Amino acid sequence: MTVEDVIADYYDETKDCAECNAYADTLYQEALRISMELNTQHHTPEEIREIMSRLTGQQIDNSFRLFPPFYTDFGKNTHLGKDVFINSGCHFQDQGGIEIGDGVMLGHNVVLATINHDLSPMQNRKNHYAPIKIGAHVWIGSNAAILPGVSIGEWSVIAAGAVVTKDVPPFTVVGGVPAQIIKPVEVLLAAERLLFGGTKPGTSCPGKSEADTAGGCAGPAGGIPHCVASVLL
Repeated sequence: MTVEDVIADYYDETKDCAECNAYADTLYQEALRISMELNTQHHTPEEIREIMSRLTGQQIDNSFRLFPPFYTDFGKNTHLGKDVFINSGCHFQDQGGIEIGDGVMLGHNVVLATINHDLSPMQNRKNHYAPIKIGAHVWIGSNAAILPGVSIGEWSVIAAGAVVTKDVPPFTVVGGVPAQIIKPVEVLLAAERLLFGGTKPGTSCPGKSEADTAGGCAGPAGGIPHCVASVLL
C-alpha cells in the first residue's frame, strides 16, 4: 500500500477500500505528529524546510518560507512551487490535492479545503474530493477560505475574509462571501497583454508620440515593450 494508492482511492467513489482507509489513518497520524513537531518549538528556516519536506513527502525548494504554526491532517497531496510564502495559522486539507505555483503568498489563517460532504441524508455525509490549484504569483489575504475544486489564475488577489467557491480568472481581484469579482489587476493586465499580445494600433503609450504607436505599442525585437517599460520604471 502506497500514498499514491490512498490518493487514487479518494477519487474512486465506486468502492470502499478498507486497506486504503487503514493506511490513510496511519498517514493522518504521521501528519499530526510532524505538525506538532513543527508548531511547538522554534525552528530555523532550514529546519522548517526539512520538516515540510517530510510532511509533504517531497523536497521543498530553498526559496520556500513559512511562519508556523501550520496545520494539515494529511500533507502528502500538497505540491509547492518556488518562492512560496505561507504566513502563520494556515490550514491545508489536502486529501483532494493542493497545487501552489511559484511566487504565491498566503496570509494569516488561510484555509484550503479539498473535501466536501454529500448533502443527502441517504449518503450519510459521504466525502467528495476535488483539487485546489493556485497559479503563479497569487496573493491570498488573511482568513480567506478556498473551497474544493477551485482554480485561481496567475497574479490574482483574494481579498481578506473571502470565501472562494468558483474559479478565479488570472489578473483578477475577488472578495466577499461568496467571493465575487471586484476588479481586474489593471497594471499587470496591461503588461500581460503587451508582453504576449501587443496593443491595438494607435494605443496611447507614455513617452511615445501617436506616430510612434501607429502600429501598436511595442518595443524593440526581443525587448520589453515601451509601455511595459514605462510602467515598470
